[in-house]
Amino acid sequence: MTINKEEKKAESMGSMARLLPDSRSASASASWTSSLSSDLATAAATAATATSSSAMPLAAPFPGLGVPLSDADLRTTAYEVLVAASRATVGRPLIYIPQSAPSSASARSTSSTSTSTSSSSSSSGLQRSRTSTAASKVKRSLGLSPSASSKAGTEAPRRPETVMELVRVNLRVTEQADSRIRRGLLRIAAGQLGRRAESMILPLEFLQRSKASDFPDPHEYEAWQFRNLKLLEAGLLVHPLIPLSKSDIYAQTLREIISRAYDKSLKTEKNLESMQELSSAVKSLAGRSLGGISDECHWADGFPFNLHIYQMLVEACFDCENGTVVDEIDEVMGLLKKTWVILGINQMLHNLCFTWALFNHFATSDQVDMELLSAAENQLSVVVKDAKTTEDPDYCDILISILSSITGWTEKRLLAYHETFNASNIVSMQGIVAIGVSAAKILLEDISQKYPGKRKQKTDVVRGKIETYIRSSLRTAFAQRMDEADSKRSSRNPVPVLAILAKDISDLASKEKNIYSPILKKWHPLASGVAVTTLHSCFGNELKQFMVGRTKFTPDTAQVLNAADKLEKNLVNIAVEDFLDSDDGGKSLIRQMPPYEAENAISALVKGWMKERVDKLKEWVDQSLQQETWNPKANRQSFAPSSMEMLRMVDEILDAFFQLPISMHSTLISDLTAGLDGILQYYVSKAKACHGTESTATPQLPHLTRCDVGSKLFKKKEKPHALLNRGSQVGSSTGKSEGCDLSELCVQINTFHYIRTEVENLKKKAKKCLRNSELSQDGIGTTDGMNIKFELSQASCQDGIRQLCDATAHKVVFSYLSHVLLDMLYVGGAASNRVEPLLRELHSTLGVISGIMRNEPRDHLITALMKASFDGFLLVLLAGGPTRAFTLQDAQIIENDFRALRGLYLANGDGLPHELVDKASSEVKSVLPLLRTDTESLIQRFKQVITERQGSPTKSSFPKPPRVPAQWSANDPNTILRVLCYRYDEAATKFLKKTYKFPKKL
Repeated sequence: MTINKEEKKAESMGSMARLLPDSRSASASASWTSSLSSDLATAAATAATATSSSAMPLAAPFPGLGVPLSDADLRTTAYEVLVAASRATVGRPLIYIPQSAPSSASARSTSSTSTSTSSSSSSSGLQRSRTSTAASKVKRSLGLSPSASSKAGTEAPRRPETVMELVRVNLRVTEQADSRIRRGLLRIAAGQLGRRAESMILPLEFLQRSKASDFPDPHEYEAWQFRNLKLLEAGLLVHPLIPLSKSDIYAQTLREIISRAYDKSLKTEKNLESMQELSSAVKSLAGRSLGGISDECHWADGFPFNLHIYQMLVEACFDCENGTVVDEIDEVMGLLKKTWVILGINQMLHNLCFTWALFNHFATSDQVDMELLSAAENQLSVVVKDAKTTEDPDYCDILISILSSITGWTEKRLLAYHETFNASNIVSMQGIVAIGVSAAKILLEDISQKYPGKRKQKTDVVRGKIETYIRSSLRTAFAQRMDEADSKRSSRNPVPVLAILAKDISDLASKEKNIYSPILKKWHPLASGVAVTTLHSCFGNELKQFMVGRTKFTPDTAQVLNAADKLEKNLVNIAVEDFLDSDDGGKSLIRQMPPYEAENAISALVKGWMKERVDKLKEWVDQSLQQETWNPKANRQSFAPSSMEMLRMVDEILDAFFQLPISMHSTLISDLTAGLDGILQYYVSKAKACHGTESTATPQLPHLTRCDVGSKLFKKKEKPHALLNRGSQVGSSTGKSEGCDLSELCVQINTFHYIRTEVENLKKKAKKCLRNSELSQDGIGTTDGMNIKFELSQASCQDGIRQLCDATAHKVVFSYLSHVLLDMLYVGGAASNRVEPLLRELHSTLGVISGIMRNEPRDHLITALMKASFDGFLLVLLAGGPTRAFTLQDAQIIENDFRALRGLYLANGDGLPHELVDKASSEVKSVLPLLRTDTESLIQRFKQVITERQGSPTKSSFPKPPRVPAQWSANDPNTILRVLCYRYDEAATKFLKKTYKFPKKL
């Protein structure tokens, strides 16, 4: 840079005559110049690296300028305004010292007084800075640590020696630019002594006073010219303090000059006509005032141009390397205030810009300097108070813009805070939430109250915001977990995606509860509840889609539903803990958690699974029983093969049930056993129906007659076959009836007994499996198996065995053996046809039974056979028809025969127990004494009993007793009457004829 000697001399003389001496010695200046150049180069490299790796600064929340001015242009302009406003009050006066200045020794020899004054001033400036560091009012009000350098615990880096130098460095103004600015201001001051900065139009003055020779190359000079012209355009034409009229001649002139300058370089010699034209137009536009007479020029105080420039000045409050608030913040603030009159700034606008700057520096510091965030929040509270005292719509718009920018930045991170925050940076989350919520609250409550048109709706802003953050972040996290779950499923890990997702969401809920909810609870007491309701809803939607069209139970479905049930219980537990502190017990949130009803869904699917198998088993039973032959030789145990196969299938169904991957076997086992129980009952009833339902009632009794005493029972000898054809008139049939034979009936009874036995084994097995299932699930086997029942099938088997035994016994006695019992025994006289043929047939029958049946079912059938044979014996005695008649002498024969019949079942101790035989024969034993009682005694006994039971007789007859007694007995009038009917005695015949007019034969 070359400057002629006359100019140097004039500048030196001017500085000596009008300005204070430099605050630093010449040697200090040279030393600082050298070191600063190195520091700036290092800082520039560091800044370039940081810019690429750290977060970019946020866009200024001011309306656009509409003029292409860069941040560097605005920073330089801001520094020019600051130096101009501060030229007579700062430590470093406006003095130009070229880089080729004399050495420090030469400078000292020039003026010892000047050196002494400089050294004193420098020391004073440093001391003042250090004192302010320890007692900074601004830092205390913001809640900042006294010293930014001491906070980090590292050695403080070398710093500029004056506040003004610090401002220059923080605004990234080079020494060369600083020297050029000061030189230009010296020239301006030389021609306008005593003129205040606010009365000067700096861009115009610089254009008039600066030369191309002041710049290292013509391109830089041209760019500098364009910057000043754009400043005039922005401050006087685009954003003037006082709006322009469309017909303003000076505005038109200025536009034309600027337009021409963009096409052809502007000649700036002061006496040129073009420059005079520019000067006239600019001064006329800048000299317009809102009222009154003033020499102030309004070129940089129009909105929002002034805020763009001032925002750059505010950057001087922050260290250019680490972004922290400088220790000399109080002095820097003092300097900034000197520009307010030029830029039209007041305390409220300053508070706005400073709030934004604090937040912006936190945002660009990788969100690690929490003091900056806290300071921004504290400063924001000051802004709120300001907003309540002003009606300025421009202020309100800027405030809304700043608050919107803050909330936009915070919400971008908080709406997905699971991605933004982790264990390493979770500390910053509380501060970010705090300022984000505060900004939103101011925006939606405080501002909207002052400006009702901007109010949206009356809500709890803070809670609403926190809920929005929670729901949005968790939905995002849920979607990520879904993608991760999908990637985890593979052939090696065939677990359904939703089952994997349920586990991941459970972990996410725990993470939310332990890490994020404690922070968010400061603003929303039910933060955990909101979180789990959100996760519950997200998973519930996926579960609904998964279950669409699923009507059959599958392992995948079971896994998903079990996982869903486990997840829901976990989420509900977290919610319940959170709701304890709620005023309404969390009812509002509980309503947002409609239950998955996973257990009900599992239950329904498993019941469908059970029904399908039970239905198939029923179809199988129908087909098998149609083909069953009841062949005793089908297997060694002599029971139906179909029963074995059915029980095997039932066992398989039970095994399959307990292998189902569910946790509710104890709940559903009763449904399964009820279905299987029904099938077993169905088998038994169907099996009984296969062979018809034989009646076990006593055969129809013949009408009562009286004996024809004096005639033989048979007029002539009848052939045996004629006798058989004639029958006993007791309702028997000759030969065997249609239906299954004795062996088939025995197999049926065996089968029912086998089923009943195996059902007991099934119950034991089911109980054991149920206990094992519970132990495997929770380690506690609490079931007692009370809900495992096969009551219907067991009762059906029991009834079936009893009915079949009774039916078989009656079939044998009254059908198979009717020819030796009803058709032969005592026909034609007790002595002629005694009991031996019947005993032989019964013995043979017992052999068949014993050959097919074993133990309990055999004894049941033989007992039934014994009872039926005893009933048949009594039937022959009391309802044998006209072919039978008994004398008193026959009583002994009959007693002996009955003794032989009883002996058959006792089998000399190898047969049925004595007690059982005695009980069964009690009825016969009660009747036999009547056979040896004389006729008169019988008649008297009959009259006495009938009178006692049915009242006094008429003169000629007694009432007839019931035809069929409930039980044959010596005290039953019907029994006594029947003994009289079959008494071969004249007195009996006369009594019956006189009393009831019984015929001798039918």
